[in-house]
Amino acid sequence: MTAVVPLAAAGLLAGGWALAGPGGAGPGGPPDGGDARGGGPAGASPGTSAPGGGEPGAAPSGGLPGQVPADPSGGPLAGKVVVIDPGHNPGNFRHPDEINKQVDIGTNRKECDTTGTSTRDGYAEAAFTLDVSHRLRDALRRLGATVELTHDADRPFGPCIDERARIGNLAGGGKGADAVVSVHADGSAVGNRGHHVILPGLVKEGAADTAPIVAPSRRLGERIEAEFARATGSAPANYLGGGTGLDVRKDLGGLNLSTVPKVFVECGNLQDPKDAALLSDAAWRQKAAQGIANGVGTYLLG
Repeated sequence: MTAVVPLAAAGLLAGGWALAGPGGAGPGGPPDGGDARGGGPAGASPGTSAPGGGEPGAAPSGGLPGQVPADPSGGPLAGKVVVIDPGHNPGNFRHPDEINKQVDIGTNRKECDTTGTSTRDGYAEAAFTLDVSHRLRDALRRLGATVELTHDADRPFGPCIDERARIGNLAGGGKGADAVVSVHADGSAVGNRGHHVILPGLVKEGAADTAPIVAPSRRLGERIEAEFARATGSAPANYLGGGTGLDVRKDLGGLNLSTVPKVFVECGNLQDPKDAALLSDAAWRQKAAQGIANGVGTYLLG
């Protein structure tokens, strides 16, 4: 693991840029980091998303859907484009035929999307990911970045995993994002706790060629894992990754089809009661968003 640049050294704390605050699925899981359990009305009901404040994600006049311009006052990430991919969609459960449609991920074919998992009392992963993504968007904008969302629950379902990859590849007016973060929560067994970041493995098959992004994606993932742990106090996952908080996978279309640095962040396990209590707490979600933003920032600043 490469050394992590301290936040102060990276310039994120200088000038008050950082927010105030302290300091998917495992192997054999379902498509693209999401557990298919909890997909009915209780597990993925619309209206459960709690946006983290700030303006909605609708595009300004002439902008792309989900695109939010950077703060005109500037910041250390001015000129950088970051795509945030909120895992799943609150409406997926209403469209089983559409989300079960197979799409090409290079190595094989997989479902367009899944419903995601939920806590045992019905807090849906799709609601969690959208909330954290809104908070992350706002944090990155305060650092000066231009942020695009793959969706903002502004479509009935999806987008499909191949389209999510294309959005990152074509962001920034077609130049591609400087970094893409897909926000998720896992749906593993009770007792499996902690966060992990999924990195792309080396894949070169069909439409997939991750060779150019494997190394930068690892650097991005290492920075996010370290800053996420610092901000939330969360430990690396105790059920995969050997305590590193990192997991390499070759079966996720969102990573296989990406041509820009991209990672998935599994913020915790919604099926474990202790993790679920954290992920259900708005104050903890703010810390999670801050940690991811700081990780992206230290990566982009080198």
